[in-house]
Amino acid sequence: MRGRLLETRKSEGKSRTSHAQVVDDLGKAIVAGVFPIGSILPGDSDLLQRFKVSRTVLRESMKTLAAKGLVVPRARVGTRVTERIHWNMFDNEVLTWHFESGVNEEFLLHLYDIRLAFEPFAASLVAERAGAEEVELLRRLALAMAAPEHTPDSLALADLHFHLAVTEASHNPFMRSLGGLIEAALVGMFRMSAPPSSNGFANIADTHMAIVDAIAAHDGLAAYKAMEFVIFDGRQHVLQAFAALTHA
Repeated sequence: MRGRLLETRKSEGKSRTSHAQVVDDLGKAIVAGVFPIGSILPGDSDLLQRFKVSRTVLRESMKTLAAKGLVVPRARVGTRVTERIHWNMFDNEVLTWHFESGVNEEFLLHLYDIRLAFEPFAASLVAERAGAEEVELLRRLALAMAAPEHTPDSLALADLHFHLAVTEASHNPFMRSLGGLIEAALVGMFRMSAPPSSNGFANIADTHMAIVDAIAAHDGLAAYKAMEFVIFDGRQHVLQAFAALTHA
């Protein structure tokens, strides 16, 4: 249970395939607005010279970007950057590119809207379906958040482990596929906030343990409400963090 957003990007020390490099560089440039919506990407000859790749690699890279909804090829026109409404915001790479280019309050709050739409219900499913081993795992993951030496990144990772475990214990594969959205929301909240000891995250283990207790009691409604509280709390931290930035 490890996500790309929470890893230190070490592209300098790791070899990437030519395809991955082209997709990553162009995807980041599109999301950052280097290639604005509605614009035409540079032609094949320019991109081939820029990336030093074969036509096959470039063609497959464009197919990947098109599958993510970022571009659409037009005969005799070129490859056009699409409107944001067409972008696949459930795609982990698209989410990563947004964070690398910088996200705003509206973006993070949209992530929390989606979390509120499915995570409380996932917790209620876990209360119905989880076995003893799954409940014990959730309890250990909640306790791990109480470690005093946490940094914002390590606490975000501990939180992510818990929430992904909830989606897995729901025994619904569609829930687990939304893990990238959970990760993005948690990264955004923790990285823009103060160290855990000073910003109200000190009770995070307790609020997550309330979810576990409700699940262990097979109380679906209580699990729903406990998860809803946790997500609302995270949303409040986002609002407070942006308010602090505004008045800084």
